[in-house]
Amino acid sequence: MFDLSQAAPRAAKLTALGIGVALLATACGGSSTPSQSNTGSSSAAAAGISCPAPSGGAGAGNSQAATNSGPVPPSTTTTSTPLKIGSLLPTTGSLAFLGPPEIAGVNLGIKEVNDAGGVLGAPVEVIHRDSGDTKTDIATQSTTALLGQGVSAIIGAASSGVSKTVINQITGAGVIQFSPANTSPDFTTWDDKGLYWRTAPSDVLQGKVLGNYMATCGAQTVGMIVLNDAYGTGLQKNVKEAFEAAGGKVVAEELFNEGDSQFSSQVDKVLAAKPDAIALITFDQAKSIVPLITGKGIKPTQLFMVDGNTSDYSKDFQAGTLKGAQGTIPGTFAKDAFKQKLLAIDPALKDYSYAGESYDAVNLISLAAEAAKSTKGPDIAAKLKEVSEGGEKCNSYAACVTLLREGKDIDYDGQSGPVTFSDAGDPTEAYIGIYEYQNDNTYKPVREEFGKL
Repeated sequence: MFDLSQAAPRAAKLTALGIGVALLATACGGSSTPSQSNTGSSSAAAAGISCPAPSGGAGAGNSQAATNSGPVPPSTTTTSTPLKIGSLLPTTGSLAFLGPPEIAGVNLGIKEVNDAGGVLGAPVEVIHRDSGDTKTDIATQSTTALLGQGVSAIIGAASSGVSKTVINQITGAGVIQFSPANTSPDFTTWDDKGLYWRTAPSDVLQGKVLGNYMATCGAQTVGMIVLNDAYGTGLQKNVKEAFEAAGGKVVAEELFNEGDSQFSSQVDKVLAAKPDAIALITFDQAKSIVPLITGKGIKPTQLFMVDGNTSDYSKDFQAGTLKGAQGTIPGTFAKDAFKQKLLAIDPALKDYSYAGESYDAVNLISLAAEAAKSTKGPDIAAKLKEVSEGGEKCNSYAACVTLLREGKDIDYDGQSGPVTFSDAGDPTEAYIGIYEYQNDNTYKPVREEFGKL
């Protein structure tokens, strides 16, 4: 857990949303109303935006969780059908930048599970397939191929829109769909036969954090440019509700569709409303939208981005283009030790978004299979909530499976945070990381917000 200061004032009180989200304040903030007196860069102040100084919090911690220092005891139950996991993650399309960290997270999880002896006495197999995006039918083809190879669970997709195209196909086959990055609230009530799970929190949480944070930074008006799909409009709704509940006003909301390549109309309409801040709820369309906005005199400190576009733009924009812009990504900051393990899997990694959620998905599926003494999808799903709550805390497959094989109840806390599932398969508590862009158009963590749904 990061350090919480009881004396820290807040600009937009995150615990007073009135809509079922309880957020714990970080160790930095402003006054009880939007203010421009907080510590911020001079360029931010000139734009009317002055965000709180970076927090010193370290994020999710698990120092009290059990660790494994000895050999893992053998499983008392063995299986003639080894656990087989598929991944449906983007290597092409508008979210392809999320593929490498997610795939690395899956592969690291598989490696550690197998290093600890596998599941039910057998190594776990993983099969990777591309999810593409909603402009193609790649996800359906990949899903068909994975189901044909007898997987018990599929980790993915990253895009909520893509997941909507395959969720019925996957769960209808009696296979778990476990997304590390889906954030659409629609999945909470989906008729998924108890087989859809995710380690990323619903956008009910990310939206509240971003909306309140823009108010904390002094914005009184906001314009939004939004991808017109399940992800974009769901996040838009929650950002707007939070920002307006904090006393602000959304003065422009412009939509575009996946596959669009021209955004001048949306940009012009938003800028005509003269908002203090602009929220970009997009995928890689930000590469086209950002230059249009900054080219018309908008300061990057007025830009707020989201997990779909908070990415490394060092090769896309001139130095300084995004300096001071900020973005939110669900999940706690990736710690150095975890980054080093990921880099050993994929030395080319430059981004760690949703790597922890992907790694946790592998561990949770594997631990639930051990608890169920079965590699069948419905049996594993029936144990996922149980291994995420209520027992002895542990944070690695080796430590957790040791406890299980000793007959103990476990509570897995992972790299993405505490995880604890609801009956609907959603995390009930999570961190949202807030990141700030540097002069080279890469981003660095500045603070985290912890919330309960």
